[in-house]
Formats: sequence, C-alpha cells, structure tokens
Amino acid sequence: MERNIDINDFDYPLPDERIAKFPLERRSDSKLLIYRNGEISQSHFHSLAEQLPVGSLLVFNNTKVIRARVIMHKPSGARIEVFCLEPHRPADYEHAFTVKGECEWSCIVGNLKKWKEGQIGIDFDYEGTPCHLRAEIAERGEREHIVRFTWDVDLTFGQLLEHLGRIPIPPYLNRESEEIDLTRYQTVYSKFEGSVAAPTAGLHFTDEMIAQMRADGFVFDEVTLHVGAGTFLPVKSDNAAEHPMHTEHFEVRLATLENLLAHHGDITAVGTTSVRTLESLPVLGWRIRQGGEPYAERIIGQWESYDIPADYTGREVLEDLIGYMQRNGLERLKAATQIMITPLGFRFRIVSRIVTNFHQPKSTLLLLVSAYIGDDWRRMYRYALDNDFRFLSYGDSSLLIVE
Repeated sequence: MERNIDINDFDYPLPDERIAKFPLERRSDSKLLIYRNGEISQSHFHSLAEQLPVGSLLVFNNTKVIRARVIMHKPSGARIEVFCLEPHRPADYEHAFTVKGECEWSCIVGNLKKWKEGQIGIDFDYEGTPCHLRAEIAERGEREHIVRFTWDVDLTFGQLLEHLGRIPIPPYLNRESEEIDLTRYQTVYSKFEGSVAAPTAGLHFTDEMIAQMRADGFVFDEVTLHVGAGTFLPVKSDNAAEHPMHTEHFEVRLATLENLLAHHGDITAVGTTSVRTLESLPVLGWRIRQGGEPYAERIIGQWESYDIPADYTGREVLEDLIGYMQRNGLERLKAATQIMITPLGFRFRIVSRIVTNFHQPKSTLLLLVSAYIGDDWRRMYRYALDNDFRFLSYGDSSLLIVE
C-alpha cells in the first residue's frame, strides 16, 4: 500500500523566544490548553482534575532519564562526547545498569573524527580511590556505534553514569545542562532508568497534585517506555511516510492491563510515549488472536497497526493480552515498538484522552496530535501562539479530548 504524508503540511512558525529554555519555578503552574471536541479554552495545569471525569484512569510513563552524556578525552587531550543511547551487551535494561566491570552500548559519538582507534577515558576519584573508565569502539555504524566500556572500580554502570554523566537535555534548548535539569528534566514518578529524553507531559505533575487527585477519586497506573534520541530526529523526506521510525522498548504489567480493562473508554494517556505504548498493545493482541506469539523476536512494525481489522476493539485487545499472560504465568509484557501514529487512518483503540506538550514543526509527534484531533491541530497551535503558551519540553501543556 502506497502511503503519502506531505510533512510540509505540518509546518508552523515557531519563534525561538517561544521555546521554553528553562522550567517554571513550580511544575504545575504551567498553562493548560483544553481542546474538547473542537472547542478550545485555557486554564492552568494544577486544575487538570476539573477537566476530567472523577474516577478516570491516568497512565504515566515511569521511565527515568539517565545521565547519558559522558565527556571523555584521548591521551592527546582531544575532547570526545559519548552519548549512550541503548544497551547492547547486556541488552536488557535491568541488567545494563547493574553490570560491573564491562559493558557495551549503542552510542552517538561527538568529535568522532578525532577518535579513529584506541581507547579514550576518564580518570577520577571515588571516595578517595583513584579510578579509571575506558572506552573503545567495538563496532562502527553510520550514525550509531557500539562502544565498549571497562572500569576498575566496584560500581555498577548505572552508578558510573550517575557519578560522571550529564543529563541529555534536548538539543533545541541550545544550552548546556545545568543543576536545575537534574531534577526538573525528570518526572516526580520516574522509577526505571533507561531514557535519554524525558516524557515531558509528565513534568507538570507534582507529588501534591497526584496525592490530591487520588484523594478525589482519580486512579493512576504506569507503563514503562524508554525514550530514545530518535524522538528528536527530524523528518527529512517530504513524504513523512518514508521516515524510518526509531525503536523504543516498553514494558506493561498484567495488573496494569487489568486496570486498563476496568477503565476501558475512560483512559487518559499522559504523554505521547504513554500513547505509543498503549496503542502498540493492539498489535500484540492481534498477533495472539491470529494464533501466534505476541512478541517473539519481532519488533512492532511502523505500519503494523494499520492492518488490524477496524472491528477489533480495545476491550478485545486487553482481554486477549490478559488471557495470554494468565495462561503463560506472565506478570510483565516486554516488547519493542516502531509504531508511527499518523493521520493516515490510525485507529485509537485504548486511549480516550491525551495530555501532551506542544511539539516541533514537521515532527512525528505533531503527526500523532493530528491523528487524534485532525486538522484542528492548526487552530490549536495558533491559539497557543496567540495566547503566549510556552513550547516544547519545558513548555506548557494541552489536554486533548475527542468524544
């Protein structure tokens, strides 16, 4: 099937001064645009509960941003930046951060031309003990390279990154990371290390706001999707359908699926990463219904969800997945997705409402917004620009409702 999406139809003027370079003093003081069935209004994020049905389910992405940028030096003194994207050996995220002594990661290397061969490294003190971290390129690629790290201190790789690494704030902020980013480029509910970019819609929530919403009867649950640097990759082809979507790993618990089923039709996804996770589930469910394994060595394809029959409902998806996991004694479902959510007939089967920030022009995330509210994204973004909303990762938020 030939697919065509003119990415130029998803452009809009975004002046640099409208990009929020730093977060507000209080997370929940950000503005909230409400899009409800074509009507647009505004409030503040701390009033989100007033816009949602009491008792509804909100789904967070509980991934944690790692200090993925490590500055190292060659013996000659040349500065090399190693940006850790995804674990290669061990490949499993849980083990990748607990391993000691040696590991390999898929990385982007800054100033690669200065690193033809050999080792680069960092010498540092840890609690009074001299330590050495070394890196060498084990396998070269086009954009990403496999880098082997070795170290001689009794620390896990996660502890090393925490000690030596820098938070990888988005490139469009055009600044170095600062002390404030260590806490504010992280959601208050982050738990599992693995992302190189924050699930930014969740940055607006505070512990107090969540506690109050719980007390008022709202229900919260969590999925895990580790956000990759590919989320910032520009769409280079005029036909956005030719853009190769990056792979992101996710995990959903059986108890979460049961919660989703209990609240089916009343689910608010907090952030596009939660949307991507939840709307990847129908592919796994359909594979089961077709008599196969849901994720046996096969990534959820970019267009796979578009081939699912329209009458396969979200309720059936959840029932199929729950049944499969119960039959096989599974508590967690782990998979990887390349799903691309576009206006080309994408069907939302799980998500009822979306909380999301304002995205870059000509981006795949803007395509996702358009897939949900159609061409009204233009009116919505024009309203945001005309009413002094702040854009991108540290910017303001929106609540999208189509009933």
